[in-house]
Amino acid sequence: MEDLTRLIISPERIKNIKNNKIELTNEEAHYINKVMRIKNGEEIFIANGEGSLWKAIKVKKDLFEISQFKKPFYYQKQESYLLGIAVVIPKSGFEDILKMCTEIGIDFIQPLFSERQVNKNLNFERKLFRWNSIIKEAVEQSERLWKPSILNGMDIIEWLESRNNQERISISITREDTCFNLNQWLKKQHEIVNKKGGIFWNVIGPEGGWSSKEIDYFNKNNNTFVKLSDTILRTSTASINASSILNQWRIDLKLIS
Repeated sequence: MEDLTRLIISPERIKNIKNNKIELTNEEAHYINKVMRIKNGEEIFIANGEGSLWKAIKVKKDLFEISQFKKPFYYQKQESYLLGIAVVIPKSGFEDILKMCTEIGIDFIQPLFSERQVNKNLNFERKLFRWNSIIKEAVEQSERLWKPSILNGMDIIEWLESRNNQERISISITREDTCFNLNQWLKKQHEIVNKKGGIFWNVIGPEGGWSSKEIDYFNKNNNTFVKLSDTILRTSTASINASSILNQWRIDLKLIS
């Protein structure tokens, strides 16, 4: 595929396009004109974050005309098996987690709250806006066609109670020698995989570890514990490690299907 600058435009804006032309926001225009230095008459790719990719020609500094709007230049189907990382928000490093999980291929990112969480004083609405912007930039940089969804923050127990039977969840834990590692757990999901579809989650705990109340809840509800490493990992390291394992499992699954 051609090496063209990519710009992610929300599906809502794409749907409202008239006469095949789209007007850029001030931020988008700055990126195109000042950062990427795209000249009038030059092409870029425009993506909607939902699998579709169009070529577009710069008409003027804040206006592009999309080529063959009704027939995208390229379309990628969404994966059958979706991957999710649920992370108790750490004191620092969460934005790096968002960037790297997006680049690796995660489909859902769930911010979590827990009893031993270090940083609970969040203006969540403002944070969510910034986090979406970070994910958007990572999608453009990595040339993904499906933008991951970052979900509203939830308490870990409340989140677990809201899951449905199409979702399979593993909870990372340290200092536990009797549980599977994440790779082993994923290999045991063949029966689920044969049903085609669903979301496979790994949950990363707080920097201070799960509380005794949370561990009791996990045990009472038969939640599956997994290990990511024989060493103690920071939240950011654990998130990237788990994301890589999940994504490689999905790649391997497609190869043998």
